[in-house]
Amino acid sequence: MTSTIDPKSIGKPERARRHQRTLTGYLPDTDASGKEKWPRGEEKVWKDGTRGLDKDIPSITKSIVNHVQTSLARQAYNLDNLGAYQAAALSVRDNLLINWNETSQHYTRKAPKRAYYLSLEFLMGRTLDNAMLNLGLKDKYKTGIEKLGFNLEDILEQERDAALGNGGLGRLAACYLDSSASQELPVWGYGLRYKYGIFQQLISPEGNQLEAPDPWLENQNPWELPRLDVTYNIRFYGQAERINDHSTRASWHGGQEVLAVAYDVMIPGYETTTTNNLRLWESKPRRGFDLNSFNAGNYEGAVESSNSAAAITSVLYPNDHTTFGKELRLKQQYFWTAASLQDILRRFKNLNKPISEFPDYVAIQLNDTHPTLAIPELMRILIDDEELTWEQAWTIVTNTFFYTNHTVLPEALEKWPVPLVEHVLPRHMQIIYDINLCSIAVEKKFPGDKDRLARMSLIEEGFPKQVRMAHLACIGSRKVNGVAELHSDLVQTTILKDFVEFEGVSKFGNVTNGSTYCFWRKIMLCNPELSDLISKTLKLDKGVWLKDLTKLEGLLPFTEDKKFREEWAAIKLRNKERLAHHVQTTLGLEVPTNAMFDVQIKRLHEYKRQTLNILGVVHRYLELKKMTPEQRKKSNKRVVFFAGKAAPAYYIAKLTIRLIVNVARLINADPDTKDYLTLFFLPDYSVSLAEVLIPSSDISQHISTAGTEASGTSNMKFCLNGGLLLGTVDGANIEIAEEVGESNVFFFGHLTPAVEDLRYKHMYHPVPLEERCPALANVIQVIAEGRFGDGSVYEPLLNTIRQGDYYLLSDDFDSYIAALAMVDEAYQDRDEWIKKSIRTTAKMGKFSSDRAILEYAESYWNLEATTVPKAK
Repeated sequence: MTSTIDPKSIGKPERARRHQRTLTGYLPDTDASGKEKWPRGEEKVWKDGTRGLDKDIPSITKSIVNHVQTSLARQAYNLDNLGAYQAAALSVRDNLLINWNETSQHYTRKAPKRAYYLSLEFLMGRTLDNAMLNLGLKDKYKTGIEKLGFNLEDILEQERDAALGNGGLGRLAACYLDSSASQELPVWGYGLRYKYGIFQQLISPEGNQLEAPDPWLENQNPWELPRLDVTYNIRFYGQAERINDHSTRASWHGGQEVLAVAYDVMIPGYETTTTNNLRLWESKPRRGFDLNSFNAGNYEGAVESSNSAAAITSVLYPNDHTTFGKELRLKQQYFWTAASLQDILRRFKNLNKPISEFPDYVAIQLNDTHPTLAIPELMRILIDDEELTWEQAWTIVTNTFFYTNHTVLPEALEKWPVPLVEHVLPRHMQIIYDINLCSIAVEKKFPGDKDRLARMSLIEEGFPKQVRMAHLACIGSRKVNGVAELHSDLVQTTILKDFVEFEGVSKFGNVTNGSTYCFWRKIMLCNPELSDLISKTLKLDKGVWLKDLTKLEGLLPFTEDKKFREEWAAIKLRNKERLAHHVQTTLGLEVPTNAMFDVQIKRLHEYKRQTLNILGVVHRYLELKKMTPEQRKKSNKRVVFFAGKAAPAYYIAKLTIRLIVNVARLINADPDTKDYLTLFFLPDYSVSLAEVLIPSSDISQHISTAGTEASGTSNMKFCLNGGLLLGTVDGANIEIAEEVGESNVFFFGHLTPAVEDLRYKHMYHPVPLEERCPALANVIQVIAEGRFGDGSVYEPLLNTIRQGDYYLLSDDFDSYIAALAMVDEAYQDRDEWIKKSIRTTAKMGKFSSDRAILEYAESYWNLEATTVPKAK
């Protein structure tokens, strides 16, 4: 006799209600008196063998050497900087794991309500320096590493940035996890473990952006912990059949099954034991190798399922300009949300509470629309697996989710073709249609208003029909927020106006982004001189003002202290020299440091208007060429830096990069102007590059078309670091100006209310560019004539301005040039400029990510801090 399997059962769903606990999070049993029982073996032996934190130099060096021997299988004779980094990182990780275990056990004991932050991006940057600082052990590790014959700065350079994000969305998510741990809030993050990140940006000889895989995991990642015991089956395709029992239940079976495997990344809090978790999912095949196909000679077919599964977590944001890419993006989003929800439900069920209490213990924050599929997925689980009624399930769902909107741009609001969703996720399409029946309530409140019904529908009519993910996120969430006061107002008065009128304004709010807390800790790492000066001046320990940035206002009286201003300026100069050294060593280019540093670092997009910036640079160059040598000597010297990536299929954005690179080639070599204007595009933008660029900036540009930038976070980082702001009245620029004073900010451009009227005029009453803006017309003519290489290449880019000009470059150009002139004039008065710089830093306390995360915890998630006892 042997075990057998019915072939018909292959691919059928398993009973999800068979709940299995993992080996983590257990609590000890107790005897009749309530005393805890030791689970196995001799308690004393276990406790004697349990290690504590390595806090002194001898134990730190012993730990590092131990990892050199036993983790790397190397020794002093053949250890290089990379090996030293890996051993040091593993040593620090050991300390983090001790605190991580204490935190997990504490949460299991106390069973607090937890929040889960779902974000497709987590732009973490480098970890080693940050972890040592948070543990309070950086100086001791530095000494220990030196005793072993290595330099800490050299081994820190060996770490690659984690390729888990692209821009502000991911950096915000990383800061919020950081602040949650520092504020002792039980918050976990859920994301994807991308094998190749978004891409490594290279620049061709012609100036084009090239994309190469970013193999950031090639030397392993010491900061992740594979959790091979935490896996979940994720289904795609197949059939969804309604069950005829007068319920809304269905059976979803067949199709493809993929395995989600967990990898944990520890998130340590600053000066606290609390070490939270970022759980990343990797996709693997359920059955990876088809031996029958291989034996039959079909070698490609033997690994087909393996390749199909692995593709899901290969790259961040697959190019969706192809049918395959669009389908892969949808699979990616569902894979991540489904695995995360199964994991959250498993943890909740360990509490042995009724499912109706789920929202009392769980809050799930949707960071933009990417995780919106979590809403129909939780409905599917509650209805099909837990056998709840529709009303019971919907009550749980709408009290669990919270949605943060990050854009009001129509093209950036996610929509999925209905046929694609029906093909990939047939059961979820059924549920989305069922949710859409809520429009009956809209009809009752606004009888006969068919236009409103069409606007609020989850399904946009057309060919093909589209699922509106922002609408689904809104209707399925308890609260909805924007990320700056202007942006939140626009959300409520434009894209979600109908929902505000239907559900009431109390559901909608604002949480202005914050990122400065974690960046200030980075400042301690990448700009220790500035943090030392602040601590010395305020007579406060760094840990005090880092946890309460409003204390920076104590710097205001020192704006009149000449010695303090000189120290402030000297630190800024040394930061410029550090950036110049970085550019020289990485690109082989010389950067003058006796000039204003003007920086714009953002992902390339038309609404962010890097094109306006580079056209302004060309205008400045042409004006300098007209001047006599004596006139040039009176002009303000300026070095302009760009950095950022364009999406692989975003042709116009990539043309902007090509223009920047080719303008730089010409003007940096022009003997007439190179002493007064130079330009650099720094490729492959990352958190680590930002940490060199931001401390060096005198002025940073945040020049989006009014009403298009939700908030921005880089503007906060630049200003906190004493760089002044040049920008439009948009996003968080407005609130920054309110805090630091408009005399310390350089505003230009049309305001949000004027934007639609201007676009209407461009569309229906066009005026030639030469009449609208002669100065810009001249710049565009010079580019078209070939001054910076083949002008015909740039015609598609230039035509976006000549025809339509949706982002209003021609309307704002003259105002922009005037603002740049104001910046030049202000910079010439060095004393007053430094005063502005100090005042700006001093008034940035509002923009702490601590403040933002506490606002979410108190006003949205109903979450309380819980202090984790120190490890014994």
